[in-house]
Amino acid sequence: MNTKKKIRLLIIGAGVIGSVYALRFAQYGLDVTILARGKRLDTLKRNGLVYNHNGTIKKISINTIEKLDNDDIYDFIFVPVRYDQAESALSTIKNNKSETIVTLTNTIEYDSWLEIVGERLLPGFPGAGGDIKEGILYAQFGSEKHQGTIFGEINGLRTERVKELAKIFELVDLHYEIQNDIQAFHVSHAALAIVNKHFYTKDGMVDIETARSESVLRKIAVDIKQNISLVEQAGISVIPPETKTLGDLPDSDIITWYRQMLSNDFIIDVKLGDHAVSQKAEIMLLDEVFQKKVRK
Repeated sequence: MNTKKKIRLLIIGAGVIGSVYALRFAQYGLDVTILARGKRLDTLKRNGLVYNHNGTIKKISINTIEKLDNDDIYDFIFVPVRYDQAESALSTIKNNKSETIVTLTNTIEYDSWLEIVGERLLPGFPGAGGDIKEGILYAQFGSEKHQGTIFGEINGLRTERVKELAKIFELVDLHYEIQNDIQAFHVSHAALAIVNKHFYTKDGMVDIETARSESVLRKIAVDIKQNISLVEQAGISVIPPETKTLGDLPDSDIITWYRQMLSNDFIIDVKLGDHAVSQKAEIMLLDEVFQKKVRK
């Protein structure tokens, strides 16, 4: 237990992704702190982190801070925020002296982030999803390696900090993948993520029947194949192979695959729930930047 306590972890933000990682780290006895604000901070201080575990509501005590001092040093700072909030979040910790900042979010490229935090940046992607309803966390981690947390140095090297982060995920029994071409992964994932724009309406999300309809899923299938093709034409590797395979499937197979996903209550929540509504600005910005990147 003492060995675990030597590693200090900070999570910026107490949204779904930040909360589920904080929960896992805390459950395994790691020294984890959440930087939170407003009502969420008050709730965490008052009630702890409240979560759903197989239908039972439980809670766990979590360290919280409202402001990060520059000399408050952590081994890893995780930044699991939306793409449209990433620059702002990184700017708030710019002057902190911690050496490694792990971004767990969608993106296309890292130039603006590097300008803010420099070589401390270790890009990644979360292996979890879910929602927070009435202050209760409903979330889960991916159950397979390629659905786990993905991270890697921009230059592809297996550095000591990458190995150390891998050890942390092994310690808390989480699937992970060290990605040798993290930017190719991020662009490839964006190619799939941005098709969720077809689930948005002017005021919110389509209902489940509309989401499963032929007209909506046909648009998604066409966009997936076109986006993957654009990534390849831009000379970027499509990662992982499962994503590349989607580009070769008939539209009907992609439609069937989406219908199967949209028969799972958890997936419905992720793609059509409150968390999805709040992601609209992220998806629209990601779509805009993706199109610029691959159509140059």
